[in-house]
Amino acid sequence: MESFIKKFKIEEGKDFSLKKLDPSYTGEYRKDGSKELLASYKEQLSSLQDKFYAENSHSLLVLFQALDAAGKDSAIKHVMSGVNPQGCQVFSFKQPSSEDLEHDFLRRHYKALPEKGRIGIHNRSHYENVLVCKVHPELVLKENLPGHTSLNKINKSFWDSRYKSINHFEKHLNDNGTVVLKFFLHLSKEKQKERFLKRIDDKKKNWKFSAGDIAERAYWNDYMNAYEDAILNTSTENAPWFVIPADNKWFTRLAVISIITETLDSLSPQYPVLPDSASSHLQEYKSLLNAER
Repeated sequence: MESFIKKFKIEEGKDFSLKKLDPSYTGEYRKDGSKELLASYKEQLSSLQDKFYAENSHSLLVLFQALDAAGKDSAIKHVMSGVNPQGCQVFSFKQPSSEDLEHDFLRRHYKALPEKGRIGIHNRSHYENVLVCKVHPELVLKENLPGHTSLNKINKSFWDSRYKSINHFEKHLNDNGTVVLKFFLHLSKEKQKERFLKRIDDKKKNWKFSAGDIAERAYWNDYMNAYEDAILNTSTENAPWFVIPADNKWFTRLAVISIITETLDSLSPQYPVLPDSASSHLQEYKSLLNAER
């Protein structure tokens, strides 16, 4: 079975183009057997997470970024459905509040980081500040940054500085025991249109549809360029990007859970072993418990 990490990881310093990557790719996998394979991965992930939580040595931060209808919510739902909720936390980031705008752009994301032993899922992330904000630079002006009172100052130098801040932030996390995985769910424009139409036709999914989704489609090429720039500038060994084909949700889930599972397995988490001074008393405690009436 191929390694999804090797297949979809964007290597640091290597050029790539989203146009050259197929959003409908499924390789040798077929939907018919995907449920069984996904179930197998869930069992592995559940076992690894149990040890990961008990060991309490590292934390895992998983970021999901994508355009609307790419399947972030369903990927999180299916991939994480087998883990113990006690060791997992999910944050969905919307537009920054007035309080958020009074602080630097990383602050609200730092507050949501997972503790040791936990898996943290961020549905959208600090990358919105170099994605949506890059497509709509007028949003940056709301941050009231010193010397940035006009769009003229929101230039290449500004974005390079943000990429640098992000890289430093993620390296700091990695140095302190947080493993960072970043997933971009790569959806085609045609498939997004198809899913939007389903949201309109299905009354159970009407609530998911927003008129703003249609307006943002006009900026499709701008978003693709913003994602390319962000991935090229911030995919590092400390915090790699994975570009996952998203036209087939069943395949997206397989790729994501495989990468998370393989990453946890590489850490070789183990259940803590009691010191001899403590374990030597276990039989004594067992006898006391059995002697109770």
